[in-house]
Amino acid sequence: MPCYHFLVVFRLIGKKEKVKDGLKRSKASWFSKILNVIQTSGIDDSVWDELEEMLILGDVGVSTATDLIEDLKQDARNNGTQDSHEVVDNLKAKLIELLSVAYPQDNDLGNDSNGPVVILMVGVNGVGKTTSIGKLAHYFVDQGKEVMFAAADTFRAAAIDQLQVWAERVGVDVISHKPGGDPAAVAYDALEAATARSKDILIIDTAGRLHTTHNLMEEVKKISRVLSRLDQTAPHEVFLVLDATTGQNGLMQAQVFAEAVGCTGVFLSKIDGSAKGGVVIPIVKDLGIPIMFMGTGESIEDITPFDPQQFVEELFSSDQ
Repeated sequence: MPCYHFLVVFRLIGKKEKVKDGLKRSKASWFSKILNVIQTSGIDDSVWDELEEMLILGDVGVSTATDLIEDLKQDARNNGTQDSHEVVDNLKAKLIELLSVAYPQDNDLGNDSNGPVVILMVGVNGVGKTTSIGKLAHYFVDQGKEVMFAAADTFRAAAIDQLQVWAERVGVDVISHKPGGDPAAVAYDALEAATARSKDILIIDTAGRLHTTHNLMEEVKKISRVLSRLDQTAPHEVFLVLDATTGQNGLMQAQVFAEAVGCTGVFLSKIDGSAKGGVVIPIVKDLGIPIMFMGTGESIEDITPFDPQQFVEELFSSDQ
């Protein structure tokens, strides 16, 4: 059964410069517009309407944007707020609170079997899943962890080769079968091997056909069932890789995967692209799934643990 515990011990303050660089385009687009709307006008109904529109355009979603605006308006009325800077500070505080609620408060490692921590990586094709796996492995290796890959995406011709390339770059072992083989069998063999070789972490790549494909979800469920034969608590984490540039489609993907396999966290990739960043808010608010990591660039080192306060502060900072 997936749990949230494992990555608590890895939730360190991320590399601030990487977050800053990764969010430059977001800051230059919709967040800068939010600041302009509030700070260049008095606080009236037209400002609230425009602010709500900016939030929606930033992929926050209609429901979440409406809730935020109503809360901000109520606070402004209760406090007699006329200072636009207070509104901005209140918005930041609410976003930080929203992004923080899904995180656990304990410090358990999550795997009570003393075997490797098993991380199942899921996501549709094109979101940067294999690259994210490579970055995640590099991050853990830097933490002094022994990592192994399982090439359980046996359907896409190049998937196994791509994962092997990343394994060589990071310096980790990879367990694979022939293309077209049974993904669950790969995962099973990999967990056996990871246990025998005393690995700390097993990261399992999975197929990524369209999230509307029933067979994909069933395959991921099968992998989970087979893993539980060796370790009843496995997989310990199910990370959904989302492309930050896909906007509200990312929320739909998260909903489907969460219902099917119970995602425990999100790896937000391509945050250095044209992402607006707002989609992380409804994912956490509506689904209760924490954002765990962000891919902040093309280099293997461009990964940082997600920190809600740092994320929001950087989006609203005036330094472009």
